[in-house]
Amino acid sequence: MTAYVVLASIVGLLALLIHGRIAPGVLFTGLAAAYTLAGLVEQRVMLANYSNPALATLIVLLLVSLALERSPLLDRLSDALLKGRASLATLRLTSVTAAFSAFLNNTAVVGALLGVISRQRHQPASRLLIPLSYASVLGGITTLVGTSTNLVVNSFVISAGLPSLGMFTFAIVGVPVALACLAVLVVSARLLPAHHAGDKDTRQAYFLEAQLAPDSPMVGQTIEANRLRSLEGLFLLEIVRGDRLISPVGPNEVLEADDILIFTGETTKMHALQRFPGLHVFGNRADALLGSNLVEVVLSNESDLANKTLRDVDFRTMFDAGVVGIRRGEKRLIGQLGRIPLKVGDSLLLAVGPDFAQHRNIDRHFHVLDNSMQRPRLTDRESTLALSGFGLVIGLSALEWVPLFNGLMVLLAVFLVTKLLTLAEMRRRFPFELLLIIGSALTIARVLEDSGAAGLIATVIRAVFDDFGPIGALVGVYLLTLILTELITNNAAAALAFPIALTTARALGLDPMPFIMVVAYGASACFIMPFGYQTHLMVYSPGRYRMLDFLKAGLPVSIVYSLMVLLLVPLAFPFRAV
Repeated sequence: MTAYVVLASIVGLLALLIHGRIAPGVLFTGLAAAYTLAGLVEQRVMLANYSNPALATLIVLLLVSLALERSPLLDRLSDALLKGRASLATLRLTSVTAAFSAFLNNTAVVGALLGVISRQRHQPASRLLIPLSYASVLGGITTLVGTSTNLVVNSFVISAGLPSLGMFTFAIVGVPVALACLAVLVVSARLLPAHHAGDKDTRQAYFLEAQLAPDSPMVGQTIEANRLRSLEGLFLLEIVRGDRLISPVGPNEVLEADDILIFTGETTKMHALQRFPGLHVFGNRADALLGSNLVEVVLSNESDLANKTLRDVDFRTMFDAGVVGIRRGEKRLIGQLGRIPLKVGDSLLLAVGPDFAQHRNIDRHFHVLDNSMQRPRLTDRESTLALSGFGLVIGLSALEWVPLFNGLMVLLAVFLVTKLLTLAEMRRRFPFELLLIIGSALTIARVLEDSGAAGLIATVIRAVFDDFGPIGALVGVYLLTLILTELITNNAAAALAFPIALTTARALGLDPMPFIMVVAYGASACFIMPFGYQTHLMVYSPGRYRMLDFLKAGLPVSIVYSLMVLLLVPLAFPFRAV
């Protein structure tokens, strides 16, 4: 009975994760706490999971990455990478991205190139941003530190009492899979839309909400009389009047006090609204707000603004900026924008004040696409020190001379002493949610295994694929992980699939290594939906993508990726009886 109750709770967890209204950290921590209170796991075991050696290594690695992501190296390479023919530019960009992502945090790599690619004029950004994100994933599967998913899987391996995975354990399968998928990606990138700067698509880039003050001279006059139909680069899309939505808006429509006007248009044309008296943009006069610098940002996965509306937070006080437009891919946002919950990956057009760049919480909440607002880069000397130090730590760990955690701790201390990193920045960017998710997931995995719930799922997998032997079970575990990572996040998928993989291997009397590896590769196999991987969400709105764009570019990559993983894993990690 306990196994079925635990299984039902996991189904509920999945449903809430897919729904997305409650933060994963809250869900995982809440379920782990419930299991502890119910006596399904000892409190001592639950607390020990938060100090798992691999989890501690992941946290320190992410803190070290805060300094590494400020290196100007990728910025300097970007211009040379993007020149020439489109296919060659895509190949150069994806190859370099994959190489860097093998050792640096892939979110940091994509964040460093996101603004550069969005601003450059050599190639359409929409042909490059999905390949950029996919390449960062492909590079990440080649080393232990390439992606947080691999370190998460390693934390489960250690928790299960198995030998820790090595720095290049993933490379024997990961490198050929990455090379094959990069070749496919160069071809599938041609299926993506080509949004050129200045083309008609940019007219639908942002939606802007402006309210008409009661004392405005525009009240009582028609759209035509107020000259709202002759705005170059802007279009009055609809009017919200109380509970009534007026769309489309005719030229003879008479404006009333407190009408909310919804415009769509080019970011460079937003200043045209300054000349209209009594027009307020999110509570500020349009002439005052739009007279500021306009800066485009993307909402970060670290931000706690996700699932909140602009009316829920005091945005202007927090950032010295007003939101004048919101974009979510190419999705049409309906109604009053101030009441729409923000999502990770949303592009926001901000009218920023003089103190915006000085606010210390900018990095945690946003990826800033405007070059003038980027935080200070490391100097050449500092960059050389940071990258060479990190390379030395990775090399010593690969040679097994110095444990990775010890090397990273020393490097972190060096960064603090040399002021490449500050305690204040570490406090702002500390990955508390990831710590909660993985620590809690280790507890959930323990309960899944001990209660027999993982055994129930493993029995179903064996029954479905029984005619195909161990290979069939391996395929079943991989497909389960793949489906989970497309529906929820990659780390959550690894957390839920690992105990099932381990139980399946033990039930067959086999070495669990091939099953563990397909969980690691399967959890990173998110190429079809944008919601399972944070770098996909980072490029979603800047590239003005639709869901179909991820499917067109990602399906060929996903098929080749899956076939090669399922072919190479049994060869690299043979089935052995234990």
